[in-house]
This record gives sequence, C-alpha cells and structure tokens, in this order.
Amino acid sequence: MKSLISSFRIILLILSVQTLQAQMLNWAGGPDGFRHLFRASVGLEHGAILGIAYGYKVNMGPFPAVLTAEYSMPLGQDFPDDFKLRAGAQIRWAEAGDFRFSTNVNGIFRRYENSYARIENFGCEVSGALGYYRPGWYLAGEFGFDKAIVSHFRHSASYRESFPGVIDGWYEPATGGNFFYGLQAGVSFGKQDIFLRAGRLISEDFKSAPALPFYGQLGYNVRI
Repeated sequence: MKSLISSFRIILLILSVQTLQAQMLNWAGGPDGFRHLFRASVGLEHGAILGIAYGYKVNMGPFPAVLTAEYSMPLGQDFPDDFKLRAGAQIRWAEAGDFRFSTNVNGIFRRYENSYARIENFGCEVSGALGYYRPGWYLAGEFGFDKAIVSHFRHSASYRESFPGVIDGWYEPATGGNFFYGLQAGVSFGKQDIFLRAGRLISEDFKSAPALPFYGQLGYNVRI
C-alpha cells in the first residue's frame, strides 16, 4: 500500500502542475477602462493545453482587481476526462512610475483519469508578478506556488483485479505541490493583448522536478 500511495503522489505531483496559468494583464494598457475580460490560450505542460477564461473587474479604490474563472484541459485521446477549473482574483497592489506589482490567488479543482484510477482534487495557487508596464507592451517576472491539498481516488475494475484491497476515498494531507518561476511579456493594441509566458517548475522539496521541468503559454485577451 505504501508503494501504491507513493505512485499516486507522483501522479498528483504531475497533476498539480498541469495548466499553471497566472492571470496575464497589461496594467498600463487600460485596466481602468474595461469591465469584462475574455481569454483564449494554448500551452505546453506535459503536453498541449487549451484554456478559456473570463474576468470581471471590480472597484477596489486604488487597487484594481479582476475576478476570474478559467477552464483548461490537456489534449489527448480522451481529453474531456482531464480538466482544471480555477476561480480567484488578481489585484494590483502597487505602482511606481512604470513598474507594477500584482498578486493572483485561486482555488482549484482538478480531475485526472487513466486506466488505473480517477483522481479529483482541490488545491490552491498563489503567485505574484513584478514588472515594467507601458501602454503598448510589458515585461514582468513571476513566481508562484501550486498545491494539491486533498484528493479523492476512485480505482478502476481492472486495477482492483490486481489490488483487491485498494480503498477508494479521500486522501490527505496535501500530496503534491510545485513552485514555478519565469517571465511574462505581452503587446497591447486597443482593447486587446497578446502575451507569452515561459518558466521553470520545481517541486516543493526543492530536490526534484517534473519530467518536463518547463512551462509555456501563448494567449490572447479581449477587454470590453
């Protein structure tokens, strides 16, 4: 059983870094003049990733904030079996000249299925970005942490034939987490942005990394 749980922890470590997506927005490109944000993106993290998102700007006085909801999934033979839902907010806390600092906090629900089990987990993601923002472009560094907090396992019939004593249900404490860091850049024109992110992943123990220790994302925003 210990080896079984260790194997699932490896799976969750992979699952916990699928579709890492910080909220990409040019804070100097008119964030005070829009109410709705729509996004489409593609990425590379253990395979090709597709994502769509919606954001709604709220009034927080000197701290612009955007509430967000996002759905993403990896491409594969049965791609609807795996997906990730995120909901949270991005807040710009400080500005000095053309420099901006913002944070992004999200609750996450993930689903992953293979021939052995279906895994569902709840987690969270916290990240920050500090960069140089101009009306037509921006460049920022980002750093964040993605954690799988509690997970539910439902094992397949074929798996039970080999391991009849396996138990379905919720497993805790937290079983997987990763830090990520990198750069984000974008160009803005009118109410639209095109952005690119790239960076590196490392596990929370700072001793290991996923098989593909890099991530990338290309996306398109429309602000209304």
